[in-house]
Amino acid sequence: MSDQSASLNGTAVGQGRLALRPEALTWAVLLLLLVLPFLLGGSWIFTLGVCFANAIGVLSVSVLVRYGGEVSIGHSFFAAVGAYSVAVLDTRYGLSLIASLPLALALGVVAGVAFAWPSRRLSGIYLAVSTMALALAVPEMINNMDGLTGGYEGLYVSQPVIPGVKMGLQRYYGALIVLALVVYGLSRLRRSRQGLVLLLAKAHPAAADAFGTRRVWARIAVMGISGGIAALCGAMLGFAGSTVSPSGFTLWSAIFLLVGSVVSFYGLTLPRALIGGAFLTLVPQMLSASGAWIPVLYGLALLGVILFGHYLPRLRALARRKGGA
Repeated sequence: MSDQSASLNGTAVGQGRLALRPEALTWAVLLLLLVLPFLLGGSWIFTLGVCFANAIGVLSVSVLVRYGGEVSIGHSFFAAVGAYSVAVLDTRYGLSLIASLPLALALGVVAGVAFAWPSRRLSGIYLAVSTMALALAVPEMINNMDGLTGGYEGLYVSQPVIPGVKMGLQRYYGALIVLALVVYGLSRLRRSRQGLVLLLAKAHPAAADAFGTRRVWARIAVMGISGGIAALCGAMLGFAGSTVSPSGFTLWSAIFLLVGSVVSFYGLTLPRALIGGAFLTLVPQMLSASGAWIPVLYGLALLGVILFGHYLPRLRALARRKGGA
């Protein structure tokens, strides 16, 4: 009996250690990122700030897939809403990110809900094509509102959050803090009753209806959350990159956000989001000297990451069996 109890306790401890690993990894990565600016040069600080902003965009698409079961190729629209909210308030009214970021989040949520309501009966490829229409419309909308958005030339984001601190550090840490807050918020959602209801509405709509939650309303809520996070992505892209222009919010931008989400395997943790953001930001930079081979090498890198993620669980299981033997 004591041997059985000891075995059960050992199993429980082992499971507890396994459960702590993702959280410990998240903290380790966060601490490393906090000290990186003191170890790297200015160009890397700028690049990593943009990487963090892209990681937020990756999370916005992953939320829609995880909780809504849908795919979007139009999230550049919501990112543009957030980016121009920050840029317009910065350029026209001299307001810093502290004042404009809440507005960007609110407008992103409203835009997500406004899109989700008329398209609430659509799903699958039909919803994906509908979101693509948003991405196609964004550059033309921005250019036709040039009196506010600056048209082709765009707008420059220059207001500091903390006067006297180097803007390079503010852009880096600002994007990192917002990314960490988004990851924390999603972790709370995952453990909350509301998050469980959203997952139930996706997996078992009839059961969700029995508990008083209609799938239609759940889909609208998920799109609102996803749109808000995408708006934060755009806001931080504008702040970390210092400029906002129509070329940053095209259909290709939306497709790359989806690619980043696929590369991160729709994960909602900090390491997973950073993998997606790095694939969008760092891989093109590393391939910049390859000339005409860039699309080919980028596609091979994408294929390699997907295959690695697909076979990794099997390799782990094989390693456990060999270790047990």
